Amino acid sequence: TGIAFREARNHFEAQAARDDCVEVAGHLATIAASMTKIANDIRLLGSGPRSGIAEISLPSTQPGSSIMPGKVNPVMSEMLVQVSMYVMGLSNMVVMGGRDGHFELNVTIPLIAYALHESIHCLSTGARTFTERCIASIEPNKERCKELVDRSLMLVTALNPHIGYDKAAQVAKTAFASNKTLREVVLEQGLLDEKTLDAALDPMDMVHPKA
Repeated sequence: TGIAFREARNHFEAQAARDDCVEVAGHLATIAASMTKIANDIRLLGSGPRSGIAEISLPSTQPGSSIMPGKVNPVMSEMLVQVSMYVMGLSNMVVMGGRDGHFELNVTIPLIAYALHESIHCLSTGARTFTERCIASIEPNKERCKELVDRSLMLVTALNPHIGYDKAAQVAKTAFASNKTLREVVLEQGLLDEKTLDAALDPMDMVHPKA
């Protein structure tokens, strides 16, 4: 196999306790938790197309929905979440197996070995499938992203140096109440000229660190 196996230095400890396996199971559960978050974030970012976030378009790996023609279900995200749940359950199995070693013998070693091998196999297969059938084909919805940024009220912070905190707060409240953008409200109230306003609300200028 090319793996540098070595004999345990303490045979009594190796037979009685499987703390090393419990630790490995914990790492696998951590990976599973991280994969769950990634899968759920992608599923939510792809929700839509009209009533969700819809910042990205997910690949159509399944032909529609059983009740909604044309719908793209986030099946790859759902797959990875279920794989992660399974691995977390297997991790708990290893913990219980490590706990139930009595004196100089742990009779649950076969169960521990199965759970670890199964976890590694499922995580690696799930991650590879998710990458190939989902991640690699994700497309950004640039127009939708721009729309969300333009209508975001958090950009009001950038107006503080130009019109002051109190006026900026009032602009945000007015924009929210009237369902308008910050830009529309500022121009309507004549608080800034168009050129200065565009420079102040430029989101690309906000993502670069300044000295």
